[in-house]
Amino acid sequence: MQCHSTQHALWAGTDHALANRPVASAAVEAAFTAQKSIADGGSAFDLAWNNGRPSMTPPATADSPTGALSPDLILGHLPIWQPLIPAGGGRWQPTDLAYDPVKKDWFNIFAQENRRQGEWGHWTGRGMNWNSMCAHCHMTGYQKNYDAASDSYKSTWVEHGVGCIQCHGPTADAHVAPSFQAKRPAAPYFGDRQKMMHTCAPCHARNEQLTANFQPGDNYHDHYRVTLPTEAAVFYPDGQQRDEDFNWTSVLTSRMGHAGVTCLDCHDPHSNKTILPTSDNSLCLQCHAAPGRPQPNGTRAPVIDPLGHSRHAAGSTGNQCVSCHMPTTTYMQRSPRHDHGWLRPDPLMTKELGIPNACNRCHIEKDTDWAIKITDEWYGASLNSLQRARTRAIASAQANQPGAPAALLVELAREEVPAWRATLLDLLIPFERTAPVIAVAQTALTARDPLERAAAVRLLNGHAPSQDRLRALLQDPVRLVRLDAAWALSAELPADSASRRELDAYFALSLDQPGGQLRLGQDFANRRQYPAAEKAMQLAAQWDPHSPGIYEALGFVHNAQGAAQPAAAAFFRSSQLQPNDAPAAYRAALAFSEARQPADAEMAFRQAIQRDPRFDRAWYNLGLLLAQTNRLPASIDALRKAEALAPASPDYPYALATVLLRSGDRAGAQAAARRTLALDPSRTDARQLLAAP
Repeated sequence: MQCHSTQHALWAGTDHALANRPVASAAVEAAFTAQKSIADGGSAFDLAWNNGRPSMTPPATADSPTGALSPDLILGHLPIWQPLIPAGGGRWQPTDLAYDPVKKDWFNIFAQENRRQGEWGHWTGRGMNWNSMCAHCHMTGYQKNYDAASDSYKSTWVEHGVGCIQCHGPTADAHVAPSFQAKRPAAPYFGDRQKMMHTCAPCHARNEQLTANFQPGDNYHDHYRVTLPTEAAVFYPDGQQRDEDFNWTSVLTSRMGHAGVTCLDCHDPHSNKTILPTSDNSLCLQCHAAPGRPQPNGTRAPVIDPLGHSRHAAGSTGNQCVSCHMPTTTYMQRSPRHDHGWLRPDPLMTKELGIPNACNRCHIEKDTDWAIKITDEWYGASLNSLQRARTRAIASAQANQPGAPAALLVELAREEVPAWRATLLDLLIPFERTAPVIAVAQTALTARDPLERAAAVRLLNGHAPSQDRLRALLQDPVRLVRLDAAWALSAELPADSASRRELDAYFALSLDQPGGQLRLGQDFANRRQYPAAEKAMQLAAQWDPHSPGIYEALGFVHNAQGAAQPAAAAFFRSSQLQPNDAPAAYRAALAFSEARQPADAEMAFRQAIQRDPRFDRAWYNLGLLLAQTNRLPASIDALRKAEALAPASPDYPYALATVLLRSGDRAGAQAAARRTLALDPSRTDARQLLAAP
């Protein structure tokens, strides 16, 4: 403050400066005395201020008698802040009831979700733990310091909120040195805007920590795994933010980000405000006014006349660039955030895929067909762009459509943005690794961008002919790539190798969360250390009893140890937690069959069919089970349905032939056997059935 008074004045009072703070302030007192109680979204507290401290008293129940809770920290500033409750074991938990300092009222950040005590995402659960989920972005110099043995924290920090050294590095020693005035040290990234943006990204991204020691000037990808737009529940297929994704992924996938535009081209890092207004488009026109500002990659931004381009009146909301290309979504009920993908609004994708478009966000009184008609008239063929083709390909992959791999390969061949290339590679993982897929993945192993190299590693994980190529990437200069290669090769890593130590350090970082315990268990399973895998996964299930993926992984570990009944129970629990997932019910049914629990197996097969009546394999296995219990007419009916749904499978008519033969229908059995041979002439079993007297 003494030396940098201008910057300090800009910073003081910002969301960065007040990102986390003690409760002692007049504003906090006013919040706790404005009303005596609050109940919203299934959560309730009595509020009070006593002896200079706030208190929050939840209603007592027979299962949970409780007294007053005393927050001693506040998380966040504008537009909302949450009280932080000390919870034992060095923990703090932000309540789901938050305060809006502008509207001066309390509300539930989860609306009416009614999260229950014991759920991972309840405010008392690990999904809302400040030490693990919040503090590293709301504090300066934060270290989590989790101890797995005691399941407790000894977290430390330098100061509350986001202070100078969080972005500029720990330069205090240099600043007080006698030689400081004569030889002024520069920040490690001074003048490198990409490195400066990498310093913003850790807290302005949906991501996973790879280490706990990021320092300003470091490569983001050495310390974080950014979330790519692969999952429909997280991002829309065109890349628009859907869940609470912050902004870094959007910047990475944008044409502007690819051209070299950074956070600091638009935002003042000290005031947190834009460097120019958006209301008159001057922020955008610093690049898009004639002659077009040159970008770091050598391209020039296209010159755009807002009036001619937007077709909206000067001064109107529709004439603002950000209204169409940076639409807002509100998170936590009160926090509107601009999308930073700078995408074209495309009402046709709304009609085809349910993706929001900026036109109908504003013109809520109009329907999608109106928006399609207007945009076609105004912009014509320009909307039939790479963005639209990529969106359709991603949506087809997320829907597991048969033509999805071919569509993804087409988009990969013409995609220039590395983050999108990495996304397309990731989306190929669930599909068959055909020769073209393997070829593009092997080529991507040497891509310039680490996101693309890492995605290629994940795609080739388990592909034996590519293992030597993956081993080479254990020495990649970027930690993200090295860790994905180490994960793929975990079973063969020597215990004392640098790769194993780096991988183990990564696992240790998240052992306070069920996802971290699951990941550790999966690694033990990869190394055939099944008792250790089971222990970690059981703990993960205890911490998050509503996660189907944990039970599914646990089922596979039980199977590997020959424990058929626990495996079946785990698979069935996973199935029940995802009541619309037919393959999950099918896995449970197979496990019940393996455990010799035919009644439970039949129940699960029928659940799979109820969830997806076109699930041919479930009909087939149900038919076999019914035949085993001598319910031959029902078995014949099920097997006929399987054959009708998948007429190219020789297994179905052959199974039907055997059951028809048992039921005395020799002619029907022979006809089914002939259909089997027509599909697969090598089937000796069908040939023998035909030859039998």
